[in-house]
Amino acid sequence: MADAIRAGLRLEAIAADVAGDGDTALELLSINAYDIAVLDRDIPGPSGDEIAKRIVASGSGMPILMLTAADRLDDKTSGFELGADDYLTKPFELKELVLRLRALDRRRAHNRPPVREIAGLRLDPFRREVYRDGRYVALTRKQFAVLEVLVAAEGGVVSAEELLERAWDENADPFTNAVRITVSALRKRLGEPWVIATVAGAGYRIDTAPGAGREEGDHG
Repeated sequence: MADAIRAGLRLEAIAADVAGDGDTALELLSINAYDIAVLDRDIPGPSGDEIAKRIVASGSGMPILMLTAADRLDDKTSGFELGADDYLTKPFELKELVLRLRALDRRRAHNRPPVREIAGLRLDPFRREVYRDGRYVALTRKQFAVLEVLVAAEGGVVSAEELLERAWDENADPFTNAVRITVSALRKRLGEPWVIATVAGAGYRIDTAPGAGREEGDHG
């Protein structure tokens, strides 16, 4: 059925990737930036419900449409509580799915997160693009997630623990040095003068006057 839906969507100029199980879905989500997620609640492996939780926890704002054979009101209620933006029960007409996807896309366009600018950085959460003084900077998903948290703090200090909580999943090891390594790589990607300052014993922040002075542990 998934292949038939994909073929039908292509005729409507809507490109779609298909994941036959939860693990494949999570892998695709980690690699690609999608406009909308269509989730079957009963897929093998991590369920559609679990995938929805992961999408919501990621903070991407990606709209979720749930497909299910369950049409009871409490089933729909539980789906919306998980973070679904719309719900379609089987069997359904492809035309209705297309209409709902287009409605979600219009709503998403109206709710696009604002482009943030600070210290010569321009971060576009919707397009997932970063520019430093007008120069495009290619970042990994994790580097982008870390920078997004730091930029949102508007120069305030963000602890390593908070970065780990907001830019990694719930299974991240709290004793890992992943934050330090990622920040170090991110700092190099953004180039000199260093725009991410290390505040010894406290965390990291965007330096609103990069190059004007460096704090202790600036390269940590």
